[in-house]
Amino acid sequence: MNNQQQKWLYLILLALVWGSSFILMKKALIGLTPIQLGALRIIFTGIFLFSTSASSLKKIQKKHWKYITFTAFAASFFPVFLFAFSVNQIDSAVVSILNCFTPFNTLIFGAILFGFAFRKVQFYGILIGLLGCAILILSGASLNENQNYWYAILVLIASVGYALNVNMVKKYLQDVPPRAIVTGNFLLIFIPAIIVLYATGFFSDYVYDRKGLLALGYVAILAVFGTGLAKIMYNKLVQISTPIFSSSVTYIIPLVAVFWGFFDGEKFGLVQLFGGIIILLGVYLVNSRK
Repeated sequence: MNNQQQKWLYLILLALVWGSSFILMKKALIGLTPIQLGALRIIFTGIFLFSTSASSLKKIQKKHWKYITFTAFAASFFPVFLFAFSVNQIDSAVVSILNCFTPFNTLIFGAILFGFAFRKVQFYGILIGLLGCAILILSGASLNENQNYWYAILVLIASVGYALNVNMVKKYLQDVPPRAIVTGNFLLIFIPAIIVLYATGFFSDYVYDRKGLLALGYVAILAVFGTGLAKIMYNKLVQISTPIFSSSVTYIIPLVAVFWGFFDGEKFGLVQLFGGIIILLGVYLVNSRK
């Protein structure tokens, strides 16, 4: 399978996995606080990576660690908490839609801070994608007037972290295996996550009843597939494609997240469907070779 085929395969797989992660967060929050969810997600992912990929750390050279540290906190540590708080206040599908700002931030920061070039058609594609996101957001807000959309700001902050991460991986970590990057990330944030979890009183107060065990199960699935394996695939995607192409996965994620949200009772209308179609058009233009 050549790189062209691989990048589309990774894009589709990531959209399916990350699109499903929002409903898993929503389910886990039934038995956990947002801070506990974020900390446990990091801890479970760390345990998974240490048990399967510890040897990959040998591939990281001393010069790489400063970039590994930045990407660890910008794209793995802080976002899991920001998303957990957002999903606790806004429908999971809407949160996934807000994440569509990542490609826009990737293009802007890539051009300003990292010197990456882009074509006009890609810029137009991003604007069209953002238009689709705006339609989805506004229609979602009108359908869910009881939700606090100020929490959308947290998702936008997370999207900046993701954008900086993808550009940094492309420019400074191109020669590091994706598995090593992710394992190094979680080696650095594992202890901070345990400290955060301890501060919540989890180890002394958590109730291991049916609801509590189900919540832990959802976090475990989220950690292994939605964080550990997905981040490895994503870093590989960044290395074989462009930052803009890689971040465009966030335009497809909402389509999967809205599907799960619909079956979980979240409201979804024809206007949101129209917004989804516009998003797909934006993805097409972002990845156009013309």
